[in-house]
Amino acid sequence: MPYFDAASAAPLHPVARQALQASLDEGWADPARLYREGRRARMLLDAAREAAAEAVGCRPDELAFTSSGTRAVHTGIAGALAARRRVGRHLIVSAVEHSSVLHSADAFEAEGGSVTRVPVLRTGAVTAASYAGALRTDTALACLQSANHEVGTEQPVAEVAEECRAAGVPLLVDAAQSLGWGPVEGDWSLLTASAHKWGGPSGVGLLAVRKGVRFAPQGPADERESGRAPGFENIPAIVAAAASLRAVRAETAQEAVRLRELTERIRTAVVERVPDVEVVGDPVRRLPGIVTFSCLYVDGETLLHALDREGFSVSSGSSCTSSTLTPSHVLKAMGVLSEGNVRVSLPPGTAEEDVERFLTVLPGLVAGVREQLGAPAPATAVRAEELVVDALGRRCPIPVIELAKVIGSVPRGGMVRVLSDDEAARLDIPAWCEMRGQEYVGEEPADQGSAYLVRRVS
Repeated sequence: MPYFDAASAAPLHPVARQALQASLDEGWADPARLYREGRRARMLLDAAREAAAEAVGCRPDELAFTSSGTRAVHTGIAGALAARRRVGRHLIVSAVEHSSVLHSADAFEAEGGSVTRVPVLRTGAVTAASYAGALRTDTALACLQSANHEVGTEQPVAEVAEECRAAGVPLLVDAAQSLGWGPVEGDWSLLTASAHKWGGPSGVGLLAVRKGVRFAPQGPADERESGRAPGFENIPAIVAAAASLRAVRAETAQEAVRLRELTERIRTAVVERVPDVEVVGDPVRRLPGIVTFSCLYVDGETLLHALDREGFSVSSGSSCTSSTLTPSHVLKAMGVLSEGNVRVSLPPGTAEEDVERFLTVLPGLVAGVREQLGAPAPATAVRAEELVVDALGRRCPIPVIELAKVIGSVPRGGMVRVLSDDEAARLDIPAWCEMRGQEYVGEEPADQGSAYLVRRVS
C-alpha cells in the first residue's frame, strides 16, 4: 500500500536496517571503557560521528547525538539562550517553525523572555528583511527551519544567516526535513535534525554547535556527548542513522529529480481534476517530495479516512483532524485555506503508478465527502441587503459551505454575515473569499462566537 507521509517519518532505509543489525553485536558495550568491547563500541561511535558531521558540514567534535530531534531542538535553544543571557533575553522564531521550536519559545516567554514571531509570505517563506527588522541589541538567538514540514517551502537560510552574523546573533537551523536532501547552506551557528526523517531509526537526533558559538548545557552535568546529551549512547541506532544518512545522500541527485516530477504532476493534476482546490506552498523553492493542497467544503478527517480505505497514507493540517479543532499554525500563518487539507510527502522509491492511482481516486473521494456534507440550509434572516447565516455550533467546513450556498442570494455589493464559533472559520472564510473573488470585510464580536462579514463582489 502506498505510504505518502514521509515528512512525518520515512520508512527505514535498507542500509539503516543492515547497519542496525550488524552493530547490535558490536556496539552494546560502554564506549567510555578501555577494554576491548568498549574500544570497539567507541570506534563505531566515532565513525558514525565522522560520517554524520561530513553530511552536516561541520567538524566531528561540533556534533552531538541526542535522543530525538525534539530533544536536540530543546537542548540547542536552551543552551544558546543561557550562554548569551548577559546579551539579552530576546528570541526570534518564524511563525511556521516546528512545534518543538515554538514550545521552547513559549517556555522561554513564560520565564520572562521576549519572543518575536516573524510572519511569513503566503508561500510559507520568511524574508531576510523581516529577520533583519526583528534583530535587536538584546537578541540572544534566532531560529529558522531550513524547510517547512507541512508545505515543503524552503527558507532563505543563507540570507538570514548573513543578517544574523552581521548583528552578532547566532542562528539555530532546524534541518529535520531537509538534511537528507543535502547540507544546509549559509553561515549558521547551531543545527538540529532527526534520523527518522531520512530513513534512519527513531530515537536519534543531531545537535551541531559550531566552534566559537557560546553554549551552556542546561541541567545536571554529564560527561557524555560533550555534556549536551546526557545518558548512555544508543550506538546501534546512531550507527544506523549515520549509515542511512550517507546512503540517502548518495541517492539524492537522481531521486530528487524523480520526486520533483511526481509532485509537480500532483500539483498540476489536482487543480485540473478537483474543483475548488488551493495548492499551497512555494511552487519552486520547495523540497522534492512534498505537495500540499486544500479542498473547499471538505472535512479533512473524513477525506483522510477515505484515502486510507483506498490504501493511501497521507497527513493533514486541517482543523477537522485535530482534537483541538484549531487549524494548523503553519496554514494559519500563511493565511491559506485549512479545510480539507492534504499533505502528500513521497518517500524515495515511490512508484509512478501509485501516484497515478492516487490522482485517479482522489476526485471521486472529494466529491463523495462534499456530497456527505451537503448540510440543510441554515437559518437566515434578511436585513435590507444583508443575509445572516447562523452556523453556530457547526464545525469546519460547514460554515464555509453555508456561506457558499447563500452568497448568490444577495445582490452585488450586498453583505453576508456568518455567525460561527468554530476557530477554523477565522482562517477559512477569508481564504474562501480570496479564492472565490469575494470581499472579506472583517470580523466582529457576536453574542456567541464571532460574525464574519463578506461582501458579494461577483
